Amino acid sequence: MTEGTTSAAAEGADTLTRLEQEGEIAADYLEGLLDIADLDGDIDMDVEADRAAVSIISDTSGRDLQKLVGRDGEVLEALQELTRLAVHRETGDRSRLMLDIAGYRAMKRAELSELGAKTAAEVRSSGEPVKMKPMTPFERKVVHDAVKAAGLRSESEGEEPQRFVVVLPA
Repeated sequence: MTEGTTSAAAEGADTLTRLEQEGEIAADYLEGLLDIADLDGDIDMDVEADRAAVSIISDTSGRDLQKLVGRDGEVLEALQELTRLAVHRETGDRSRLMLDIAGYRAMKRAELSELGAKTAAEVRSSGEPVKMKPMTPFERKVVHDAVKAAGLRSESEGEEPQRFVVVLPA
């Protein structure tokens, strides 16, 4: 191994360790929250796409956990921000942690990927840009990735909370 390869490998290991630490801090915070709310759920931690990913899953139907998702994922978004703040308080570093509850984000990611691919196909056939409805940063990211995978490009326009994706022809 060359010196550059060794330092890159060490940096990758350091990043993985840091993200695993973020996951542990987030899991502890969320376990406390579940205890306070008297909700049952198991915490699953992973590292995906250079960010810590923490999921709360349930062995039962998960109806109780739906309270933590809220309408259109609003409570989930708020809990994610609170969890990121808890990680920041412990580490001093800004966290990009992703939180999923009862598979909501995974389901939403699949729906949005399909929507992005369909919109890209529509733009490809019409040759005209398409403006989509306002979305959260997570939703826009998934759509941007789907559009890119379809071989087109997209941009975000507008101001929060009315920021939206525009899919552009090639």
